[in-house]
Amino acid sequence: MYAQLVETGAKRLKTLEEMSPEEREFQEKVDAEIKIEPKNWMPEGYRKTLVRQISQHAHSEVVGMLPEGNWVTRAPTLKRKLQLMAKIQDEAGHGLYLYSAMETLGADRDEEIEKLHQGKAKYSSIFNYPTLNWADMGAVGWLVDGAAIVNQVVLQRTSYGPYSRAMVRICKEESFHQRQGYQILLDMMREGTEEQKAMVQDAINRLWWPALMMFGPHDDESPNSQQSMAWKIKRKSNDELRQMFIDQTIPQLEFLGCTAPDPDLKWNEETGHYDFGEINWQEFYDVLKGNGPCNRERINTRKKAIDEGAWVREAAVAYAEKQKQRAQAA
Repeated sequence: MYAQLVETGAKRLKTLEEMSPEEREFQEKVDAEIKIEPKNWMPEGYRKTLVRQISQHAHSEVVGMLPEGNWVTRAPTLKRKLQLMAKIQDEAGHGLYLYSAMETLGADRDEEIEKLHQGKAKYSSIFNYPTLNWADMGAVGWLVDGAAIVNQVVLQRTSYGPYSRAMVRICKEESFHQRQGYQILLDMMREGTEEQKAMVQDAINRLWWPALMMFGPHDDESPNSQQSMAWKIKRKSNDELRQMFIDQTIPQLEFLGCTAPDPDLKWNEETGHYDFGEINWQEFYDVLKGNGPCNRERINTRKKAIDEGAWVREAAVAYAEKQKQRAQAA
């Protein structure tokens, strides 16, 4: 998931009897699968949770462009360069959709971006890992976007209307990104040299576990999941989503002719799912705290982009104001 450890502010779930009349009406509406819209009454905790989740999701889309932007000038062919640039453009658009959805909750985009730069807001832990070779571009598209899709398809049914509707278009484009990434790896495994095939396996080895971390910690270690699911912001638990991802990814991995870096991975006939090894959650928390391989680089790059792009934003505002004045004078 592109949003991890989203604080809800709730210590425990309230029963209907403990809720105020407004809260009870709100919860009954959510339970009836009626979308909550910006002008509807909502609990302050619900609004704040959505601002945190949607802003973190938007930050992740924008920061997620950086590992890929690193390879635009080094992509092996013109076709690959164009595909990569198109993907980066899509991710920028996703960030804009999500910031706009967040603003319907009364949040200020500039303030939320400043929180990111100050280390007060998070983005997905996966983007703090380096992309070392061209095979990483395939692995990012296949594994990272694949993990995102598993979560985002479910978010199309999230209870908040603007967020739900933004996810519909985002999911369509992310599905293309996943197929594009898998095709990169498939071409390398079918037509590449032994060295290039080794690059594919190396990329999978490095990104497999961070991709599984994207769904967040186990549900019994995630105190906010229960409230988010009661509000139907989340529709499935972290562990359910992670299992779905593994079950659908392993056959694709086998078709590539590659393996996962997990000696405990095996099919379980009784459960009908793959069993897998324990994730290194200490690494996950370290990365979220800012101690990953690329945390500082990512934030510094974003700050630089904001600072160096200030003149563009100022020019756009000045132009819009001039057009407004001309329209009023006409």
